[in-house]
Amino acid sequence: MTANSSIQTFLDDLASERPTPGGGGAAAVSGAIGAALVSMVANLTIGKKNYEAVWQDLEAVNAKAVALRAELVRAIDEDVVAFNAVMGAYGLPRATDEEKAKRAAAIQAALKDATIAPLRAVKACFEVIRLSAAAAEKGNLNVISDAGVAVLSANAGLRSAALNVFINAKAIKDRDFAEKQIAEVNALLAQAAATTEAVYQTVRTKIGS
Repeated sequence: MTANSSIQTFLDDLASERPTPGGGGAAAVSGAIGAALVSMVANLTIGKKNYEAVWQDLEAVNAKAVALRAELVRAIDEDVVAFNAVMGAYGLPRATDEEKAKRAAAIQAALKDATIAPLRAVKACFEVIRLSAAAAEKGNLNVISDAGVAVLSANAGLRSAALNVFINAKAIKDRDFAEKQIAEVNALLAQAAATTEAVYQTVRTKIGS
């Protein structure tokens, strides 16, 4: 599966003419990188002198970051599965009215799944952004720039996954369902933008630039 590929293999596959892996997988990778960097900052703070007061807090942050990284790695393959399901539904026979009806229903079901999958990635990336804020606030100053990279990577993943929600929601006929997903993503986008900028500025202030 894609999630078990080396970085080079993943990038080669991403660059190829094949439709998967694609932007959804790349979004999940960005989020997972953010989560990994949160763990890095936490691990380089826990046990270090002068940071005793935040060891316990960052242990909790690290535990959450590890879980989110695993979730986002799974999302890489979930994106492939969702895309393939949509393509498979579009490829169903449509010679008779019954076949047309079954095909249409299959397409709509697959599009819903292809909207839910990136929405999960959006939510996971949002949680990584929140953890990045804790890393930036409490983390070891020697690696504080990595908290900044973490939040930017997670925000890039969130915004990228959001595009997959939007493009699939556009083709869903159940507009109540589609608009609910879109509204949820837009709310997270707004919150993520504000938090990301705040964390970035915190990091720059601590760096002194």
